[in-house]
Amino acid sequence: MKKIFALLLATALLAAPAWGYDQEDLDKLKATNTCKECDLTKADLRRADLAKAILREADLSGAILRGANLRGADLSKANLRGANLEGADLLLVGLWEADLREADLREADLTKAYLIGANLYMANLEGADLSDTNLTVANLREADLRGANLGGANREGVYQVTLTV
Repeated sequence: MKKIFALLLATALLAAPAWGYDQEDLDKLKATNTCKECDLTKADLRRADLAKAILREADLSGAILRGANLRGADLSKANLRGANLEGADLLLVGLWEADLREADLREADLTKAYLIGANLYMANLEGADLSDTNLTVANLREADLRGANLGGANREGVYQVTLTV
């Protein structure tokens, strides 16, 4: 009997959908442009207009934000691990202590962004514009910075093994 129960439980767990975002949180973001500490894991927000959105401590891991407008948004302490931000507009975005490990930021505009203490371990920043960005004590270890513009960026205390530009 225990074996049958275990088998039924395992089957139910395997058949369950993959964990993703909370629909109520997504609706709240769309209605108010604010969603602190929300679960937006793997949400499809490509080309979304999220200018000045407040997403402090939100979980956007694996989210698709390709081409999104996040100008002036507050993503402080947000989890963006593995998120796709390719070509996103991140001008003046606040990413203090954000987790951007393995994020795709190719061709993203991070001009004047605040990445103080951000973790960009293995992030793809190929061709990104990081001009005048504050990278104080950011982790850029193994980040791909080929073709990135770092003109005027504050790199004080940046943790990196090698900086390949």
